[in-house]
Amino acid sequence: MESHKYKLRLSARIVAVFEAWLAICCELYNAALAERRSAYRIAGESVRYADQSAQLPGVKAEREDVARVSAQVLQNVLKRVDRAFDDFFRRVKEGRKLGYPRFRSRFHYDSFTFPQAKGGFRLEGKKLWLSKIGKVKIRLSRPFEGQIKTCTIKREADGWYAI
Repeated sequence: MESHKYKLRLSARIVAVFEAWLAICCELYNAALAERRSAYRIAGESVRYADQSAQLPGVKAEREDVARVSAQVLQNVLKRVDRAFDDFFRRVKEGRKLGYPRFRSRFHYDSFTFPQAKGGFRLEGKKLWLSKIGKVKIRLSRPFEGQIKTCTIKREADGWYAI
């Protein structure tokens, strides 16, 4: 699998939307992590991805800001939490250094991912269309081959990128 990184040219409005989405994704990540820790500490039960993703429609109904974020992006955040715990338990089994999943600050949560091209994102010439955001200008610095499967929007020190 190959990945390419392309610089985005964004308006102030789109940057504000991206920042808001990152804050919501970070909050969801930390809430999902807290729910898993509490469920195990209090009841000795494990909470899985399916349990947490089933709660998303209720959360979106209660919170308008969360409802503005693409469902694919929110589900991917829960997948990140699930993967963090899977990796932790794999390391425990192997007898390696543990590294229990940690909470993230909003300054260390720098990306969100659209895991499916169908409905989540598409490339239209020199613009990238993102679900619930719209079109953003992308600098296609090199050609790509094959089919694009995922799109990660990442904040870096020198700007925003599509990977």
